[in-house]
Amino acid sequence: MDEFDDDSFNDVLGSMEMPSAAKQAKVEAPQTVPVETPSSSAASCPTPAKAPSNPHSVLVHSKQRGNPILKSILNVPLEFRDDIVPDYVVGRTSCVLYLSLKYYNLNPDYICQRLKTLGKMYELRVLLVQVDTPEPHNALKSLTRISLLADLTMMLAWNAEEAGKIIETYKQFEKRPPDLIMERVESNPHQKLVAALTNIKPVNKTDAVTLLQTFGNLGNLITASEERLSQVMGLGPRKAKKLYKTLQEPFLSK
Repeated sequence: MDEFDDDSFNDVLGSMEMPSAAKQAKVEAPQTVPVETPSSSAASCPTPAKAPSNPHSVLVHSKQRGNPILKSILNVPLEFRDDIVPDYVVGRTSCVLYLSLKYYNLNPDYICQRLKTLGKMYELRVLLVQVDTPEPHNALKSLTRISLLADLTMMLAWNAEEAGKIIETYKQFEKRPPDLIMERVESNPHQKLVAALTNIKPVNKTDAVTLLQTFGNLGNLITASEERLSQVMGLGPRKAKKLYKTLQEPFLSK
């Protein structure tokens, strides 16, 4: 079965209202409620859930009771609710839809219908896919396509425990600054040289530190012969050859 070319997906996705800009969680209701026709898009837009009694809780839809992934969520409290649309709410503007590949193969239109119901309620929408089939490639192709079209962040888990930990981590990092996972730029010149040398495969950080300690500065390192480099403790002829070749390449300017 190749879901990637399934016409039913194209029909369902074509009828979905895909976001053209960043989605914002709807938190205010209009002062007056006009009479709307059944064709109005607002009529199908669900109302966001009320705030949890504990702000540190993951909101869990009641239909998820009994899901084995809940056993792995140990470090944040769970609050079961009937008034949420997604399977899990992990932040004021973040939610998770859970999907097993076994279930998806039996009900390929399920996720598209869920997304249509969810609408634009949340800014970050995670599609958490548990890979529990021996041949997941075709299904993952289809889900990747859906995720791109519907502006989803797709996360893969290879067992129930891993799926639970992903949900738990999203909640734990809800209010953490993004610089926690951003690459740190070194300001120390020595550390910059170490980082530059480790970009030369297969030179590692220990090799880089040893080289700088042995030659004293970058100039001496650049002018060293391949034989001299191979004599550095822990480097060896293979690394020395690669390092020497890289250091002797001319600098290019555009």
